[in-house]
Amino acid sequence: LKEENAALRSKINKLQILSETQADKMRKLEKKLEENKIKEEKEAQDLEAMVQHVEQNLQLMTKRAARAENSAAKLRQENALLQAELRNSRLENEALRAAQAGLAAAKQNAEVALQHLLQVTASSRASLRQLLSGAESLQLVADLLKCIDRISEVSEDGQ
Repeated sequence: LKEENAALRSKINKLQILSETQADKMRKLEKKLEENKIKEEKEAQDLEAMVQHVEQNLQLMTKRAARAENSAAKLRQENALLQAELRNSRLENEALRAAQAGLAAAKQNAEVALQHLLQVTASSRASLRQLLSGAESLQLVADLLKCIDRISEVSEDGQ
């Protein structure tokens, strides 16, 4: 009976040691789980902050694109006015040549005005091309940001 008692005590001691070892492992795993939860929460917060930053950037780019489009519209109007002015200057130049062949100074002034208008027209066209290119680039960035937003929504649904 004593031997059996000693054997049972030995088993109880072994089981207690095993139980303590498993309890330690469980505490370590619980601690690791808690650390992982904290890490995931921080990553989620960081991701949310990044999404908010991206959304703010998208809003800024949208405003810039709207301003660029408004500027392009104004430049188109200015270009149309300059084209009309250019036509009028050409007509006036022709009339001056026909009516007053002897006024070389007037002719020279009309040519200077014409060249200036052509330069302004060319400059306006180049500015329009740049603005349209910038608006297309902003649209591309906006589309990419929409894709990123969709990806982040898919990631959140998958968790």
